[in-house]
Amino acid sequence: MRRNLLESIQPGQVRKGVVKNITDFGAFIDLDGMDGLLHITDMSWGRISHPSEMLKQGEEIQVMIIEVNREKERVSLGLKQTTKNPWDEIDRKFPVGAKVHGKVVNLVPYGAFVEIEPGVEGLVHITEMSWTKRITKPSELLKVGQELDAVVLGIQKDEQKISLGLRQLEPNPWDMVRHNYPIGARVRGKVRNMTTYGAFIELEEGIDGMVHVSDMSWTRKVNHPSEVLKKGDEVDAIVLDVDSSQQRISLGMKQLATDPWSDIDSFFRIGDVVKGTVTKITSFGAFVELKDGIDGLVHISQISEERIDKVKDVLKPGQEVSARVIKIDRDERRLGLSIKAANYSAEQLAAETTAYEALNRQSGSDMMNLGDILDEASKKE
Repeated sequence: MRRNLLESIQPGQVRKGVVKNITDFGAFIDLDGMDGLLHITDMSWGRISHPSEMLKQGEEIQVMIIEVNREKERVSLGLKQTTKNPWDEIDRKFPVGAKVHGKVVNLVPYGAFVEIEPGVEGLVHITEMSWTKRITKPSELLKVGQELDAVVLGIQKDEQKISLGLRQLEPNPWDMVRHNYPIGARVRGKVRNMTTYGAFIELEEGIDGMVHVSDMSWTRKVNHPSEVLKKGDEVDAIVLDVDSSQQRISLGMKQLATDPWSDIDSFFRIGDVVKGTVTKITSFGAFVELKDGIDGLVHISQISEERIDKVKDVLKPGQEVSARVIKIDRDERRLGLSIKAANYSAEQLAAETTAYEALNRQSGSDMMNLGDILDEASKKE
């Protein structure tokens, strides 16, 4: 019987057999003369985890002969090959843009596999699950066995892959962002998150705007948003730009106020004596906050008539000081201050200026600036 079967059997034939034994990798089928192996991958066009899901011992089935090795007397069988491959007409049955119904059969870190008909599964990537919700794992939204609708986004027939989307069932809220948040509009939101370069402000669920550190203050150099904001703060801002395709809204906080540097001469003039608070100590001097949040820098040479080795020995953060404006640097948006010159009389300043003018005439240079005069005087000392 074995010899007769091996002589007559041919690949492509469909034969009757009885399930003799089931293993983890497949099933042995009695073909009435010898056994053939039906591998698990040839049982179904769809997903199965164990042969016992499809077969029972003693069951009679129709199988296709896949391969015959007469020397080793081995026969490979197929069950799924007796039915039509559902992927053959997949693009006709499930065209791109079509709405389909299916069941979640597996969850993976990057998405969910949805069976839309026996043997056909599509992948809903995690990025295609919601327009606005921040989903870190698919199990936050879906569970195995759940039935749902989805939209076909793409088909790769040769690779037997279908891309599905859930969010496409709903309108994209970013399509309305430019209408809801026009450039120049004043908005209010809560600080949701901070990075080294800015703060994300939640304007509505899933819609964030970003305030870059450079747009937080006209007068202060902000190195990290935590210097100005903290998580949970309610803030007002102005919409600077909207890019719906990239899902980005640029916001500005400083734009709510007028830039004092645009008219700095109405606030400060060289020679003015001002009061402020020391905010930061460095090796080369101290930063002083003046009115309207404008920063001034007192160089170490301008703190005292005596020589100073360390600024922190003389000044402390929070200390109030009086100083004279000796330089206005529009490019750096900073004032040069002199604490030692704050108490100079008009005669002392005039003497310093006269001496410096004479020095300039000798050298042929022309740097008429009170800060340069006092710096030069310090060098002569």
